[in-house]
Amino acid sequence: MHYQAFLLAVLIGFLTGCDRSPTPPVPPVKPASAPGIPDPGAFQATSAWAYVEGLVAIRPRDAGTPGARRAAQWIYTTLATFGYEPELDSFDDPIPGGTATFHNVIARLPGTGSDIILLISHFDTKNGIGPDFQGANDSGSSTGVLLELARRFAGNRPNPSIWFAFVDGEECRTAYGPHDGLHGSRRLARQLRETGIASNVSAVIVLDMIGDRDLTVNVPANGTPYLVALAFRAATEAGIRPRFRLYDHAVLDDHVPFMEAGMPAINLIDFEYGSRPGANDYWHTMEDSLDKLSVQSLEHIGRTTIRMIQTLARP
Repeated sequence: MHYQAFLLAVLIGFLTGCDRSPTPPVPPVKPASAPGIPDPGAFQATSAWAYVEGLVAIRPRDAGTPGARRAAQWIYTTLATFGYEPELDSFDDPIPGGTATFHNVIARLPGTGSDIILLISHFDTKNGIGPDFQGANDSGSSTGVLLELARRFAGNRPNPSIWFAFVDGEECRTAYGPHDGLHGSRRLARQLRETGIASNVSAVIVLDMIGDRDLTVNVPANGTPYLVALAFRAATEAGIRPRFRLYDHAVLDDHVPFMEAGMPAINLIDFEYGSRPGANDYWHTMEDSLDKLSVQSLEHIGRTTIRMIQTLARP
């Protein structure tokens, strides 16, 4: 892509030391025209919140349970109301001690060009927490944002095709491995590779745990560099640069199978979800509930994601 060299330069000069202290503010840059891409201001965080509430009402929904199947069907029906013809891909996959059935839901917005931008959220929750475990941030927040993005993009005709993928089985049961965790993303990445579609994927953007009232987006080191640079530029344009940090560790999440299959990918995740700054003590506990989230955080991520897509979709 013609903008990769520029964005890599931005990454070197713009992000150095961002974990230690905020960088000086950079004047917002209005993205060049990208036909078929909504304005970031069109993202309605109150609608995203309603979708978070809708998913959280389905519990428990850990992978392989009837709740997960109901969640997948709810996502499918919601996407259909936007005018999509979604796909519900149910499949069996090995798990520790046997097999389980998982469900991916995919809505495709056809574009005028050959490129594909793939947006991803998982919707399952960690097993063994409790029968009334909400999983409001992990995975409600990202699913709500992705549904609102799908709603705002519906009916448009962008240059790249945009796929909205809601994947199952991100959470592991015991410990992440070839047959434990990332089931839905491994399945979709393999399908794209085997069908040759992977070569058309220009970006995979994974959203996870992005509703925290005290939003701190930790962009993992194991992301494609030009997408990492693009995320920080978009955050600057959106006026939320201080909430983004370059995380100097690799994170095992749904972006990894796509990178392993040769697709550029990035993970936007808040790994400081807790009772005090820097803590993550709400994660995978009963404290992961709606009262810990904010509409504004959903708005920040939704509008920043649209800005990223605007740049990726430039003619």
